Amino acid sequence: MKRILVVEDDRGLREGIELALRREDLTFTLCESIVKAKEALAGKAMFDLILLDLNLPDGSGYDLLKEVKAGRDIPIIIITANDMEIDEVRGLELGAEDYITKPFSLMVLRARIDKALKNAGKQKKEVWCFGELSFCFEEMKIMRGEEEIVLSKTELKLLQTLVENQNIVMGREKLIDKIWTDGAEFVDENALSVAVGRLRSKLKEDGEGHLQTVYGIGYVWKGEIR
Repeated sequence: MKRILVVEDDRGLREGIELALRREDLTFTLCESIVKAKEALAGKAMFDLILLDLNLPDGSGYDLLKEVKAGRDIPIIIITANDMEIDEVRGLELGAEDYITKPFSLMVLRARIDKALKNAGKQKKEVWCFGELSFCFEEMKIMRGEEEIVLSKTELKLLQTLVENQNIVMGREKLIDKIWTDGAEFVDENALSVAVGRLRSKLKEDGEGHLQTVYGIGYVWKGEIR
């Protein structure tokens, strides 16, 4: 389910967008001002895309665009009556993914939304965060705050397997099969114990409470994503 934030002061238009584009894989949150949009962004909901008007009753949409792009990687499509080229250039330079002038076709808007969501999905890298620890397995980057932790390929595969199955106890044999994909039958459990010990040593106290031994079975990574 993708969540879209619509920031538009024209009630008829914002409700019309939701009515026309609502479907099983999309849900909409409607806001009529910058203040309401900031409240929505500060809440628990994680938005996948923002439709943003520029001329809002309590300020310029450009200001909200800059603020969002400074701290989050959320695609933004500007929807506005401003049809001057200089306005479009400014919006794109500030990081907007698209710029649509009113009046516009809802079918065209739907296509632009689908394109922006698709492109965002290609670019998005999943980052797992646990206290000071953050893991991006796509980039093979393991961090403790600003410090990078260097792991061997075996340690990295072990950590990734446990984290991606967090709160699920992984048996020793299953871990060996996943980590040593070639020649797992020749790997004994001592090799796994050594890898776990080295991983614990590198994660230090930040890994305590997360990487746990389940005696007689295997290991589990405990914790929720921050």
